This record gives sequence, C-alpha cells and structure tokens, in this order.
Amino acid sequence: MELLRTFVAIVERESFAAAADAVHRTQSAVTRQMQRLEAKVNRILFRKQGREKRLTDDGLKLLEYSRRMLALNDEACSAITGSTVSGEVRIGAPVDVADTSLPNLLQRFSKTYPSLRMVIDVGRSPFLMEAMKRGEIDMTISPREHREFRRVTLRASPTVWICAAGYRYQRDQPLDLIIADEPSLFRRVALKQLERACIAWRLTYVAPTLPGIRAAVRAGLGVTARSIEMMGPDFRVLGEADGLPRLPDVQYHLYIGAAPNGAARRLFDSIGSLRI
Repeated sequence: MELLRTFVAIVERESFAAAADAVHRTQSAVTRQMQRLEAKVNRILFRKQGREKRLTDDGLKLLEYSRRMLALNDEACSAITGSTVSGEVRIGAPVDVADTSLPNLLQRFSKTYPSLRMVIDVGRSPFLMEAMKRGEIDMTISPREHREFRRVTLRASPTVWICAAGYRYQRDQPLDLIIADEPSLFRRVALKQLERACIAWRLTYVAPTLPGIRAAVRAGLGVTARSIEMMGPDFRVLGEADGLPRLPDVQYHLYIGAAPNGAARRLFDSIGSLRI
C-alpha cells in the first residue's frame, strides 16, 4: 500500500518533489519507491517529457486500481475505528463527476458513515458554487479554483482528446470539435490548447450535458476534450502522436460553504482519506 500511496501522490500533486512532502519522504526515496513499483509490475509507469514526468498508458491503468485499493484500505480503517458523522448533508456535483466517479464516492461515504443521509444536487459547476454561496447546499465538487472557500482535493485526472473508435482525424483538415456550451472548463482548455498549437478547428456539436457530448462522440461527429473517466470501450484517445496537443490534468476539489451544518462540517473534516 505504501508504494501505491506514493504513486497516487505523485500523480495528484503533479511532481515527485511535491509528493515527497506529502508522504514525508525525501525526493530520492520517492524515486526509489517508484523504481521498486515498476519492478514489481514489470512495466514503465512514467515517461520523461521535457523537465516533467508523465504517466504512460500502463501508469494510467495502475492509477485507477491504486485508487480503488487505497480507498478500500482507508474505508476498512474508518470502519474499524468507528464513525460519529450523522445527519443530512447536501452535496453538489457536476454532471461529468455524477456520471462517472460520484457513485463510487457515495458508496464509500455510505459504508463509512452509515448514519449520514446525503442529498445530491447534480448540475454545472458554476451554478452549484453559486448555490453553495446562497446556502442551498453544504458542499460541492468542482474542478475550478475558489480560494474563498475551504477545500479538499479529491483527485487529479488526466484530460485527453476522445473520439469514436472508428473516427479518423485528418491533419490537413480542421479538427471536428465537440464541446459543451459556456460556462465550461473543458471547452476553454480545449480551445486554448488548439490555439497555442495553431491547429484549425470547426464546431460540429455543442451540448449542455455530458450525455449529449458522449452521444455525439459515439456517433463519430468529432473529437472532444474530457477527463479520462469518460472513456468507454467504443472510444479511443488521440494524442501527440496524432498531431494534437497535450492537455493539462484537471483537479477535482470538494468545497464546503461558509455556514455548513454540523454533519457537513464533521464529514468535511474527516474526508482526507477518501478520494474519487
């Protein structure tokens, strides 16, 4: 578990140095841990890109299993030590999280805190943050930066270019782009990276929800930029080898409002070991 926890810390904090601080080890010790982990799985987990190290495809696969194993371990520890969190907590979740990672998080919440009742409000991140400011929900998950509120970083997730398995991107043609309407973090990230790379594009589908974007991608209408969690068996990832720019990772944070109820406050304070 120790090697996996360090591995996840490197990904979530985006550097070996920051991970070393998080796990209370020297950077050289963290490097040796990753060498041991690569030897155990007999796979290369990181590749060097410029001055940074990025996950390989095998590293991405191990990341998901690592998070599950660590979550189960932390859940067991919480169950043994007991929990006093009870009451009702209103949590906001953006559509992409609600459709992919949230069920797993809620399942672990319910197992760890069986006396806690959760009310989930699914919507778009900016609107959920406004609802939290008005006191309509106690907490919300968001990939955006809001420095005025306390937060716990739940996870860092790779952002990738996703298309249908049979879609073919022609480099000499504008990129067929599928994106969400505003406000959308992924929309802005995609357009910014395409502009930096001087890649021509054309909108083929604009949708307000993740199901709409997924349907358009599945129909072969173009390419979208989303977190890796959107991937399915009928999709594939396009990358630098295909002529598209690398996309920055997205971090999902859990924010708590200025005046939460007691149950929300206790849950937030005890949530450090849980990740989505």
